Amino acid sequence: MKRSTKIFLIGMVVGVGICLTLAVLALLLLPSEPSVRLSETGNAGGWYTVYFTAPKSPARESNPPDSLDAALTRFIQSAKSSVDIAASQLDLPGVIQALLDAKKRGAVVRVVADVDILSDKKENQAFKELENAGIRVVGGNPNAIMHNKFVVVDKTAVWTGSWNFTTNDTYRYNNNGVAIQSPELARNYTATFEKMFADKKFGAQRKPGGTTPRLTIGGSAVENYFAPEDKVAAKIVARLKQAARTIDFMAYSFTDDDIGAVVLERAKGGVQVRGVFENTGSETQYSEYGKLKQAKLDVRQDGNPYLMHHKVFIVDGKTVIFGSYNFSKSADEDNDENLLIVDDLALAAQFEAEFARVYEQAKKK
Repeated sequence: MKRSTKIFLIGMVVGVGICLTLAVLALLLLPSEPSVRLSETGNAGGWYTVYFTAPKSPARESNPPDSLDAALTRFIQSAKSSVDIAASQLDLPGVIQALLDAKKRGAVVRVVADVDILSDKKENQAFKELENAGIRVVGGNPNAIMHNKFVVVDKTAVWTGSWNFTTNDTYRYNNNGVAIQSPELARNYTATFEKMFADKKFGAQRKPGGTTPRLTIGGSAVENYFAPEDKVAAKIVARLKQAARTIDFMAYSFTDDDIGAVVLERAKGGVQVRGVFENTGSETQYSEYGKLKQAKLDVRQDGNPYLMHHKVFIVDGKTVIFGSYNFSKSADEDNDENLLIVDDLALAAQFEAEFARVYEQAKKK
């Protein structure tokens, strides 16, 4: 072999080796999966922004700018005149500081919390810090749970979803949060907030009224309900009965027999059903998991070593049912809850993408 040919071949081998080394280094240096999956595109009117947590094991708690923590902080920082927050739990420093800063710049800040959390010295530090700054905090629902997780800013925008405002919910659990720009929707949440904050009516004490259950926002049909006064389970059942092709769901707690029955009924009618249950409690006699599994439906137990905390149904790839509301009798009859039913193809596509991730991670049995 000629010397020039040998040199050429050696050069090629060295070059390939360098390329492979650089490729491996590039993969190693790629940023890890973000702590939040942000879906900002696709809604025609730009009236909502959807956020999903991206929990990792072991959990990462670095509070990056793309976390739900940071997103809600920015949402509260946008307030000019008022912030109403109904929080089952709260321990995120960024959110706490945003509330304190809102008060300092003259906004009216009001807080509703679960009474048991508020009286628990291990859980109430954030609420006490707010109270010490002159922010009024009202605790409620001694017979069940004040389970809401919503924020209303300037009576024009609403943040809601499954996500509690805590480190665990942000960095360990699967959750969703949706920021919605709509004065009409904000009026509903403000009216319900007033019943809790001003009237101190929680759970079964609270009467329906003062809200508009059916709205049109950005050209999309939206239904908005509050538990227990609006008989929310019946609204979910009615919408699931309309399913013609598919029902996908992610359920932290799914023990409501009426909702389980309509899922079975639609499956028998030819609707494709897929579901992911939070593993904890899914094999008890109360869970719908066993019934749906026995009927040979495609249901799985989740694969998150912490918690899968979503409470979501997606119907026919166009309707999303979501909020703080677990699919249980206690949510329907006792707790303070909120729920949205939104007909929007882009929103449904974003929730379907999240479902696909959770479904693939779930245990296959």
